[in-house]
Order: sequence, then C-alpha cells, then structure tokens
Amino acid sequence: MVIEQYFQGPVKAWGLLQDRQGNVTRQFKADMVGTLEGDILTLKEDFYWTDGEQQKRVWKIKKIDQHTYEGTAPDVVGVAKGFQYGSAFKFEYSLNVPFKGTTIKVNFDDWIFKQDEEMAINRATLTKFGFKVGELTVFFKKN
Repeated sequence: MVIEQYFQGPVKAWGLLQDRQGNVTRQFKADMVGTLEGDILTLKEDFYWTDGEQQKRVWKIKKIDQHTYEGTAPDVVGVAKGFQYGSAFKFEYSLNVPFKGTTIKVNFDDWIFKQDEEMAINRATLTKFGFKVGELTVFFKKN
C-alpha cells in the first residue's frame, strides 16, 4: 500500500460508523481526489452522510521516509502519524468531531489494507480518554 500512489486521482468510498456496542449509527459515501506534488499528497474528501449532512476535509500528507508519513487537516489536532509496510497503512490522529452542538476530540487508529489495484479497506478504532467509543469501516474503490 503506497498511500500516495493509491490515492492519486479519483477514489470513491463507502463507510459506516458503529458505536462501542457495534450498532451502526451512521453511513456515508465519499468522493475523494488526490494530487501529488513532490512528497506531499493533497487528498480532498467530500462526505455525504445518509442523514443529509455533508462534510469536507483536505489532508496534506507528507512522506518523511520509506515507511513514515505525517499528515495535517483543518480538523485534525496536531500532526497525524502514518506508517506504511507491505499492503498496510496505519494512520494515528486526533480529530475534532461535532457532537451535540459542540466539538469533542476523538482519537483515531486507522488501518488501511490494500486488497488489489482498485480496492482497499479501512478499519478504524475511535477512542476518547483511552476508552473505545466506536469503529469506522470504509471501503475504497479507485476509479
């Protein structure tokens, strides 16, 4: 999984969010487009939640060395840390998430596994104060 190659160009995504008991709480589709300039991947994400909410995020992901990445986005707290080995990419970050009229910081432990040249699967564990608060599953299809 070479993240800057897989996410270059258009990618479609479908995902679902589960609470800590495993109940599906939300679902979405997303359109993503990545562009690579030098060692920085700019990944524009447009999310369309089934409840009508729409979100946008623009990642700037920089390759540090063969296996290490750093990423930033406006709603990411600090710098995301990425690690790439074989068919897997691990991304650790804290995200400011809207919740009941305010914003809370949720920690994400993302694992993206490339299945083939078109498909990848993302499983993320979401934690707050060290406790699991949910899971996110995303399927990616490169156009």
